[in-house]
Amino acid sequence: MLSLGSPYSFLGLERSEEAFERARVVLIPVPYDGTTTYQAGTREGPRAIILASKELEPFDEETLTEPYLTGIFTLNELDVTVSSPEEMVLRVAKVAGSVMDLGKFPVMIGGEHLMTLGMVKALAEREGTGWGILHIDAHADLRSEYQGSSFSNACVMRLALDYAPIVSVGIRSLTKEEFDFARSRPVPIFFCHDILKNPGLLDKALELLPEKVYVTIDLDAFDPSIMPSVGTPEPGGLEWYDLTGFLRKVFSVKTVLGFDVMELKPIPGLTAPDFLAAKLIYKLIAYLSLSTAVRL
Repeated sequence: MLSLGSPYSFLGLERSEEAFERARVVLIPVPYDGTTTYQAGTREGPRAIILASKELEPFDEETLTEPYLTGIFTLNELDVTVSSPEEMVLRVAKVAGSVMDLGKFPVMIGGEHLMTLGMVKALAEREGTGWGILHIDAHADLRSEYQGSSFSNACVMRLALDYAPIVSVGIRSLTKEEFDFARSRPVPIFFCHDILKNPGLLDKALELLPEKVYVTIDLDAFDPSIMPSVGTPEPGGLEWYDLTGFLRKVFSVKTVLGFDVMELKPIPGLTAPDFLAAKLIYKLIAYLSLSTAVRL
């Protein structure tokens, strides 16, 4: 799992056996977009995020911390097979499980959202039941199948329901079938237009989550005016402080088991979205280190 052949790392931090041993957080880059539903290119997301991260300031002005001190290590990009999305999910589950077994906090950088299923599978094998998934996205991803396949980016949350309950936040695009399915399970959905009218709904979403949560973020949850670099940009969406404020609450009152940031599709010459994604990851690591310190 730990090969030091790749020259890049988040923030440009050291990559060595010793650095891996010291690290609390391990990043898993997954450059895969085999089942994307509109525009391909999210396979380039992990590399763009890691490149942009080198321009981040190591000091976080909100938490007044230096999150890198918690120890951040970047694994090599996961080897990709284009022949089988199921095999890719299993590869993610295997690597993520190894990271978890070593007592590290796993963070996946995507890549397409289907790969979240690998993280969920690895957690389910170790946590059993009693935990849940906070799903932040523009799309419900609850289809039973898409383009003839049930193993698709558009079906990932429906597949994840086999492992843990889900609360979805920021949704603004779904089919009638997905809407009816969500009501029947139930899967609580907090639509973006409702949140923007009543931000207090985010507190309700928080109340519905169990004590232990996995956080999965599709970057198209953001308004495309600040995050155009996604495969399927939907009008409207959450702003930076809307989402980070909510996530800080999540990290402060829940035990977060891991998270992912998915679906960056870099646009050549437009680096602001790459930087936003990198800063979001670093911000969540800041919230993690702060919440851990408070609990200690």
